[in-house]
Amino acid sequence: MKPFVFFGGKGGVGKTTVSCAYAQKCADAGVETLVVSTDPAHSVSDVFDQQFGDAPESVEGIDGLSALEIDPDEEVTAHLDDIRNRLSDQVSASMVNEINKQLEMAHQTPGAYESALFDRFVEVMRNSDPYDRVVFDTAPTGSTLRLLGLPEFLESWVERLMHKRRQSIDLFEKAAVGNNEPRRVMDGDPVLARLQERKEFFEFAGGALREDAAFFLVLNPDQLSVNETERAIADMDDEGLAVRGLVANKLTPSPDDDENGRGARYLRDRVETERERLDHVRESLDAPLLAEIQSRTREVKGDLLTEVANELDVEVGVEEPAFV
Repeated sequence: MKPFVFFGGKGGVGKTTVSCAYAQKCADAGVETLVVSTDPAHSVSDVFDQQFGDAPESVEGIDGLSALEIDPDEEVTAHLDDIRNRLSDQVSASMVNEINKQLEMAHQTPGAYESALFDRFVEVMRNSDPYDRVVFDTAPTGSTLRLLGLPEFLESWVERLMHKRRQSIDLFEKAAVGNNEPRRVMDGDPVLARLQERKEFFEFAGGALREDAAFFLVLNPDQLSVNETERAIADMDDEGLAVRGLVANKLTPSPDDDENGRGARYLRDRVETERERLDHVRESLDAPLLAEIQSRTREVKGDLLTEVANELDVEVGVEEPAFV
């Protein structure tokens, strides 16, 4: 299994439960593991009955397991503040107010949220040395796919920006001649340096995601969730990211054979419908179904989390990184 493991899926299917259960399974097997929540719900704290913040903290009672929860709003603010500080050093004072206005508007856009979140989880990947495995409890499928699709798009975008910047500097140098010597500004240009830094960042992200990451999707046995999962597999395939397996969560338990009341008949009908959908998943989706997890009557934590971990037929051994 790859060092970085992502669990995605439609909102509400139980990604956090599965992510935490798999992270515990890895830790119990002696794999030093970090579970990372990029979901604004911050449910990892609820699962472990322990408050986590932006820095990794050991999970109480589970040796070898740490967790951190990324606050999306704080990430967007920090991301835009970094842009503001960098630009303010490179433009005239008259432009600073305009930059501030533009960044305030950018704060409310989905792109700012996703860019900041993407930067943060790639930063976690770059600084993962203390851990053998990092498990990401990702945001719902649509947002996750937009994040994962950024590297290839932005790499080429940054390359075009760098080309334009070099052309601009070259023209400036040819025009700005003093004492018959051109003014050399290409070397040490802060904009070019920043663009090169971002290009290397996205090259790392693309390589890490394609070479050292494994992707799993969590689904529920309802038609909307199955349809969403089918689309997600196709979309990820378009990005060159193969889905390694599926986890069916929140399955209805079957009643005992001797029960025949109204509730039992309802449960049998529901179980039959769910089985038909899971048969479709096995036969039609291009990823194996690795676990079928029944609904519990109480929140999945403690001993119940251990039960779910044992039901996950997902490898815990760690491959040597190919890229990172």
